[in-house]
Amino acid sequence: MKLAHTRSTAAAATVLAVLTLATACNRESTTSVASGGDKSTIGIDLPRSDSDFWNSYAEYVKKDVKTDGINALPLSNSQNDVTKLVANVQVFQNTGAKAVVMAPQDTGAIASTLDTLASKKIPVVSVDTRPDKGEVYMVVRADNRAYGTKACEFLGKQLGGKGKVAELQGALDSINGRDRSEAFAECMKTKFPKIKVFELPTDWKGDVASAKLQSLLAQNGDLNGIYMQAGGVFLQPTLALLEQKNLLKPAGQKGHISIVSNDGIPQEFDAIRKGQIDATISQPADLYAKYALYYAKAAAEGKTFKPGTTDHDSTIIKLPNGLEDQLPAPLVTKDNVDDKTLWGNNVG
Repeated sequence: MKLAHTRSTAAAATVLAVLTLATACNRESTTSVASGGDKSTIGIDLPRSDSDFWNSYAEYVKKDVKTDGINALPLSNSQNDVTKLVANVQVFQNTGAKAVVMAPQDTGAIASTLDTLASKKIPVVSVDTRPDKGEVYMVVRADNRAYGTKACEFLGKQLGGKGKVAELQGALDSINGRDRSEAFAECMKTKFPKIKVFELPTDWKGDVASAKLQSLLAQNGDLNGIYMQAGGVFLQPTLALLEQKNLLKPAGQKGHISIVSNDGIPQEFDAIRKGQIDATISQPADLYAKYALYYAKAAAEGKTFKPGTTDHDSTIIKLPNGLEDQLPAPLVTKDNVDDKTLWGNNVG
């Protein structure tokens, strides 16, 4: 695979040791270690199972581990809990992992774990989230600021530059939540100053988003736009609430609330086809899994990479604490929702 890389010494990397308790209950016993001979062992932690997006990512990981012959330890799932993530990583370290794949949802609290792993020369690949501090071998991620900007531009044009928009924000202690929120706010302020944005922090929780949106609608019945930063957790509760309020009007009909989302899950595509939402930005769950495993294997084999374009339509950039491969994330509307190259059309 022709990427912007050079070979050299084993890549540095990652992790802290903490509580070794309770980890067994976070591990997926259905995934067995691949028979591996001299293959380097990879530890893989899944971040959560309460999101359709992350559940799709998990399925791609499991499939790719088998098809690519990855020598993986039993998968663990930290369930959006940094304490569980630390404990799971400790088990990986104790059982011989030569590289670790994780997707820390709290990007600030994982720094000491990354420092510990780096001291043990266990490289880390971080998926979708970019740790604030601590050494990483590679971040596999799309440009999340572009998510916020694309959502703003689409919604602003849909509304003709005026109206009221609810923004269902993710967790602002995560780089993704901050990137999407900051870019959306900057774009709205610059390009669509006549649109009033109501920022609703949710910590990536669907029930919190629904409750806050219900309160907002009670005081702003003329709301005409919604930006959901994560369709995997916000789509169903949002559509259910709008239907309950008799506000789920199809696109093109009077009273339709324009909605743009992020994730690219099949459920969002169905909602676009039905006219319930207008667009989403497709996070490449399939490519997240593919290149997370690719880089983990490369790290364990001592390969290194450098900034530049790749052969898979992405760009590797330099971070203060490592590198990031920024994968493409296209805008999906009714015009391209049936495109078979979109991962959301290839799961089922």
